Amino acid sequence: MKYKLTAIIQKEDDMFVALCPELDIASQGYTIEEAKKNLEEAVTLFFECASPEEIKERLKEEIYISPFEVSIVEAESPFWQRSL
Repeated sequence: MKYKLTAIIQKEDDMFVALCPELDIASQGYTIEEAKKNLEEAVTLFFECASPEEIKERLKEEIYISPFEVSIVEAESPFWQRSL
């Protein structure tokens, strides 16, 4: 069986972290390609080792990734940062 899954990859310090949101499985690597390859390996091992019940419980079949924007208004310092 084949699954079409998502890899979300972001840089963290000197490494890249790859996340498969459909299964909530993550891996990392020193390059984008290595992080993605390691994630594919982790997901493959999960499918090889997990019970059908665990797969059904963890697998989210619909994941939507969408950018959005927020506007932040500069305000005075929060009360806990104000000097008395």
